[in-house]
Amino acid sequence: MIDMRIKHMFFDRPRVVAAVDRAKRKALSRGGAFIRQSAKTSIRKRKGSAPPGKPPHSHEGSLRRLILFGYDRSTDSVVVGPVGFKESTAPNVLEFGGRTVITRRVRGRLVRQRIKIAERPYMGPALAKEAPKLPKAWANSVRGGP
Repeated sequence: MIDMRIKHMFFDRPRVVAAVDRAKRKALSRGGAFIRQSAKTSIRKRKGSAPPGKPPHSHEGSLRRLILFGYDRSTDSVVVGPVGFKESTAPNVLEFGGRTVITRRVRGRLVRQRIKIAERPYMGPALAKEAPKLPKAWANSVRGGP
């Protein structure tokens, strides 16, 4: 009697899983890098406020500088966006619009004001611009052989 295990003849499962994981990390990281770069280049250095509906203007560069991306192993995903704004809702308010509190100096005194800011999206349009290119990052990404 001949006993054959066909399953073991086709491929080395641990190697295939490792190759797929490696390709997935690389493709997701590449997509995150593309989205990050698109968001950073959409924010131009200009004086004054950007018109509502357009990406915000950069006055001193911190928003552009702090847009980062990272691969999250626990969820097999990439997170892209501004980081490092301690206790500030500025990036979120710029992206989606809303109310925030600003502090101004008026006649030598600090005055806090609640203001409404129209949305000036920069991350959503960056994702929309790069989304058609993301499947290409997966094309032929799993390679291997003997």
